[in-house]
This record gives sequence, C-alpha cells and structure tokens, in this order.
Amino acid sequence: MKIGFIGLGNMGSAMAMNLLKAGHNVTVYNRTAQKAKPLIDQGAHPAADPAEASRADVVFTMLADDRAVESVSFGESGILAHLQPGSVHISSSTISVDLSQKLAAAHEKQNQQFIAAPVFGRPEAAAAGKLIVVVAGRTDAIDRCTPLFDVIGQRTFRFGLQPSAANLIKLSGNFLIASVLESLSEAMALVSKAGIDQHEYVDFLTSTLFAAPVYKTYGVLIADRKFQPAGFAAPLGLKDVRLTLAAGEQLRVPLPLASLIRDRFLALLARGGDSLDWSAISQIAVEESGQNVTTGRAA
Repeated sequence: MKIGFIGLGNMGSAMAMNLLKAGHNVTVYNRTAQKAKPLIDQGAHPAADPAEASRADVVFTMLADDRAVESVSFGESGILAHLQPGSVHISSSTISVDLSQKLAAAHEKQNQQFIAAPVFGRPEAAAAGKLIVVVAGRTDAIDRCTPLFDVIGQRTFRFGLQPSAANLIKLSGNFLIASVLESLSEAMALVSKAGIDQHEYVDFLTSTLFAAPVYKTYGVLIADRKFQPAGFAAPLGLKDVRLTLAAGEQLRVPLPLASLIRDRFLALLARGGDSLDWSAISQIAVEESGQNVTTGRAA
C-alpha cells in the first residue's frame, strides 16, 4: 500500500519503520528533516511538505498536539487539500475531541475518509510492533486499514463510527495512567521514608495485586529515578490531562482527580522538568515528604 507518514518522533519513526519493513511504499515527512534520515536509509521516500506525503492511499499523522495536527491538515500544503477522494487520513496523535470532530467533518466535505487511531504503548512497544490501537470511524475504512494496524500493534479495539470516540478513549486511558503515577508516587514515597527498599516494594506490588504493565514499567522507573531520556515527556502529560478536563467540561462530568494531577504536572514543570519523563511527577511526592529527590532519603 502507498502510505504517507507525517510526524517522526519516538513513536512515529518506529511505526513508520515497521510499515516500511512490512513491504509498504512509505513516504515520510517531518518538520525537522534530519529525523527522516534513518527511514530514508531503509528505503522510505522523503517528502518536502505534508502535501507530498498526502499523495498516498493512506496518510498517518503522529504528532505532539492539536496545533501540530492542524498545521499539517489545513492550508494550501495540508492533507485536506491534497489527499485524493476516497483516500484515508489516520490520526494516531493524542488530540482533543473537538479537533477530531473538526477533522472528520472537513474530510467528509472533501469526500475523503478519516479514522482516529490513537495508540497505547511507549517507544519500545512501538519499535516491537506491540502497540494497542484504539480505532473509530467508518467500518469500510477501518477494514481497509486493519492490515496496517496489525503491523504496528498487537491488538486493535474498535469503538464505533464517530472518530472522536477513539480520541476520548485515549484521553481517558492517559488520565488513568497519570492517576496510577500519582498514587504510586505517593505510596512509594511513604514506604521509602520508612526505610523500605523501593525496588523490593515494586517487586511485591507487581507480583501480587498490581501485576499490570503500567505498574511494572513505571514502578521501576520511579524506583530507579530514571526520567531521561523521556519515553513520554512531562509537558505531553500535562497536555493530555488538560484535554481530558476539557472533554469532561464539555460533557459535564466532574474530574476532580484530573484537576489534582494537572497541578502536579504544573509543579514539575515549574521546577524545570520539561525534558523529563512524565513519571517524574513522583519527585513532587518525594520532595513533599521531606526526602531528598536525588537519594530518596530523609533530607
């Protein structure tokens, strides 16, 4: 299949590489052109702009936020102006419900197909083709693109005909992960101040009641204080919680825990944590408990 791929960060580059290795004809675009070089070296075609990447059967976007997705979708060199009727835009970015609805309506006017297919998983899962894909949109478009989802992910879950449903699922999932980060951070700060080894504590948790990947992955990162390089940067965590709160406001669903977590991310960024993994919010709990954020011992 002829595929355009726009957005070659940690996640997008791994997804595009797997599509390329699966034998697809892949054209790649990234605002910072140097990030496309590893893919071009493996046979991908470079695109000078989003318009060139959009001359395909399917174009993926995997970008950081609403602004980035809007910038490549609209305008003279955007996807909407150059994607052929009947071709598919797959948005795998974590974006707002509002933007997803706007994109769906705009593509429909152009007789193009739009699917929201955000993914769950860190960069190592993307590289291994083990992402979890959450998809919503027209059934025929999803059926057509399912072989592509099978390449990038281990399982695909469908959530109906409205693309924005998949985006809401993604936001709710990231909110739950952030909630785990906060509760795990508080619990680990508590036992650490009592002199209990954090690695032993994480081993206990993940071998018994909390044997889930999110606890295993982030428990070890917190215990190791390994927040760089960021698998998912703290500013993106703040962005996703804000989008979750916006969706809650639109639907009139109070999300008091999301408000608390938003403030935790703000506190981390106020301390200069922009380049850190979002699990670094654990250091706020450490600091507030009177322990040294470097050693994890009483200050």
